[in-house]
Amino acid sequence: MSKAEKQQAPQAVRLDKWLWAARFYKTRSLCKDAIDGGKVTYNGSKGKASRNVEVGAMIGIRLGWDEKTIEIKAISGQRRGAPEAQLLYEETPESIEKRERRALEHKSFGGRIMADHKPNKKERRDIKQLKKDIFSGND
Repeated sequence: MSKAEKQQAPQAVRLDKWLWAARFYKTRSLCKDAIDGGKVTYNGSKGKASRNVEVGAMIGIRLGWDEKTIEIKAISGQRRGAPEAQLLYEETPESIEKRERRALEHKSFGGRIMADHKPNKKERRDIKQLKKDIFSGND
């Protein structure tokens, strides 16, 4: 097999390596941690770092407050520049709309994100001090 044929032949690439090559995470160990932590789904089910990816597969990725649903368009195990990495996948229109809606909600709260938990003791003290400073006129 010639060198050109080897480059065009579809290769088996692990999910963690593909996510790293597509520049979603800086290192493969961060990819593996995210997958093991349940932040990555593969075709609607929990992803495994060792799973080989296929063209057309749907991947759900949670990065901080953002959730993306992408479709694999090409497979690569090599990390390249961002413009080339963006050719490996395409985000679904529903995912883009959902992220934009969430960003608009975030902006409407003045950049604050509503907490998903009750404040702990330290956070309650900070809130109390902030209110005291605001209403007493201290800067």
